[in-house]
Amino acid sequence: MYTEQVMKHFANPQNVGELENADAIGEVGNARCGDIMKIYLKIEENVIKDVSFKTFGCGAAIATSSVATELIKGKTLEEALALSNKTVVQQLGGLPAPKLHCSVLAEQAVKAAIADYYRRQGVDPSLFVQIPEDDEHHCCGQGNNCG
Repeated sequence: MYTEQVMKHFANPQNVGELENADAIGEVGNARCGDIMKIYLKIEENVIKDVSFKTFGCGAAIATSSVATELIKGKTLEEALALSNKTVVQQLGGLPAPKLHCSVLAEQAVKAAIADYYRRQGVDPSLFVQIPEDDEHHCCGQGNNCG
């Protein structure tokens, strides 16, 4: 059911944990399946110098979080914003159709973290980041609880 890459990232996820004094935090979730992803960013001169995640969810949710953090580390904010769920799925060698929503969550968690960074800088994030507020996958905003 899962590819070797998915199993590798599930069994040995990269960049797990909470970054102290993070410059940005993005949290998204899916109320239907219960997956919640939180991504932490350290940003210097518009570059993601460090990234970590905490995910509550299935193996695919953990694997997509792990891959997403690997793909954006060392990238500029603009490059990280270009991360798509399709790229995450490709890096994992595919996902079963019922688990594709996990890749969407990973993409949205990255975008939510970057939006948080812009907010903290006093910049309107909607100028750079498009996160649908009423999308079923994005039910957790900063300070909100999934329900």
